[in-house]
Amino acid sequence: MTRVAVIGGGAWGTALACVARRAGNDTIIWARNEAVVAAIKAGDGNPLYLKDVPVEQGITATSDITEACTLADIVLLVVPSQFMRQVTAQMAPAIQDDTPTVLCAKGIERHSGALMSEVLSETIPRAMIAILSGPTFAREVACDLPTAVTLACPYADRNAHLAAALGSARFRPYLSDDVVGAEIGGAVKNILAIACGIVTGRELGNNARAALITRGLAEMGRLSQAKGGRPETLMGLAGIGDLTLTCNAMQSRNFSLGTALGEGKQLKDILASRNAVTEGIYSAASVVMLAKRLGIEMPICSAVNRIVNHGASVNHMIANLLSRPFAHKQV
Repeated sequence: MTRVAVIGGGAWGTALACVARRAGNDTIIWARNEAVVAAIKAGDGNPLYLKDVPVEQGITATSDITEACTLADIVLLVVPSQFMRQVTAQMAPAIQDDTPTVLCAKGIERHSGALMSEVLSETIPRAMIAILSGPTFAREVACDLPTAVTLACPYADRNAHLAAALGSARFRPYLSDDVVGAEIGGAVKNILAIACGIVTGRELGNNARAALITRGLAEMGRLSQAKGGRPETLMGLAGIGDLTLTCNAMQSRNFSLGTALGEGKQLKDILASRNAVTEGIYSAASVVMLAKRLGIEMPICSAVNRIVNHGASVNHMIANLLSRPFAHKQV
């Protein structure tokens, strides 16, 4: 039996633990929160982050990261992106050489502009890196509703092994070797979801949201290309698939946050009512910094960053976007 360690006890980590267990693996979740560990051990699911969703029988939990990682055949990293460096450095001594280590968090490190794969290469150089990304709501995955994802790894044989270990009739990995493209798609879509939520909260209409998704995809493509990603990756599950889901559903934390901002609520009040991280806030600053470093224009992401990280007026940012010069190119 394959031993899968899921590092992160939030909603997505719990859902992926269910995926791993259904596929027949010996599965353990590491969570920092002792209440989450106790609930999973007691068979009560994860009421803090995934209320009223049963967890697969046989999943165990621990707050000892060394216990979780020791002898793990596969590690799924599901901690928020801004904590990835700290957590992976902590678990590094327990990871065996060439252990498949799958990054499932969608974000870019705020102060360095590093992709999660770049962070992991620094903290655990001997790990074999893969990316799992795509249109996924944790609750639906935990409930075993049909889901398809991109599984990106530069080593075809290891990627096929990961797909066989995690895949099932209702959780279908589609294989890629474009790690960078899959990462960029997952990070940027969270920012664009905030923008689409603002449009929805301001009642600017479906036309505006569709235009925003399309122009946002162009921004995503420019950043991916500059970092070495391939355009076709963003035409798949890790790009347009994830973008379409996240930019159209209140179940998305980023979209619902944007909607509340568009309705006139204050960011501090929105965040005070949540117990889960909204990745797009942090990724907005990271993406804008990275785009500036690479000489790329990303006006939608820049506008979101100004709103959520610098207190800019929603109305002012909308007016700025609508007053940009007309473009004659399609990308």
